[in-house]
Order: sequence, then C-alpha cells, then structure tokens
Amino acid sequence: MSGDDEDRADALFHALSDRTRRDILRRVLAGEHSVSALAANYDMSFAAVQKHVAVLEKAGLLTKRRSGREQLASGDVAAVRSVASMLTELEQVWRGRIARIDELIATDSTEEN
Repeated sequence: MSGDDEDRADALFHALSDRTRRDILRRVLAGEHSVSALAANYDMSFAAVQKHVAVLEKAGLLTKRRSGREQLASGDVAAVRSVASMLTELEQVWRGRIARIDELIATDSTEEN
C-alpha cells in the first residue's frame, strides 16, 4: 500500500475504533439523520456527538449536507466496503503466512523421521 493508502487506513480504523462512532455509522447507513437527531440518542453533549460525526466524515465514512438549519448525515457504503476489502487483504496475508508455517512444520517433521 502507498503512503496515502496507509493514511486512509489509519483514518478509517481510528474512526471505527470507538463504539459511539460505530453506532452512529450504523444509524446513518440505515438512512439519513440530522446530527441533532443523532445526538438525542446519546448521553453526551451535542458538541461531543458533532466531534464523533466529524471524525467519521474526515475518514470518509459519512457525508453531511445542509438542509435549512439542519446538518444531515448519510453513511457511505463504498467506504465501508473499502474497510472490508482492507480486512480481507490482511486476512489473505495471514492465511498465507500460516500456510507457510504449516509447510515448514510438515517438512521439519518428515526430516526428523
């Protein structure tokens, strides 16, 4: 991965590392919500929820648009799929490493006999 890809992965996984942000993301993936409606679901200040939304937006996991006085947030399904793709890529790397370890163990076992 390039440096830009690594920075994007860092932003995505940082955004997803928080339980509240994951919950907000689930809500906005299900449908568009105003930030004030999102804030009503949490036992924290409106400003704190705005910060969570900003982290998700910076990571590209949601987008905001203005409608009158409200800010409406929507989830970005393509961004979530990119996270899944990154995890699949990492899984393939580890599966390959485990397969090589298994091969080495098997080779070592046959040499000892």
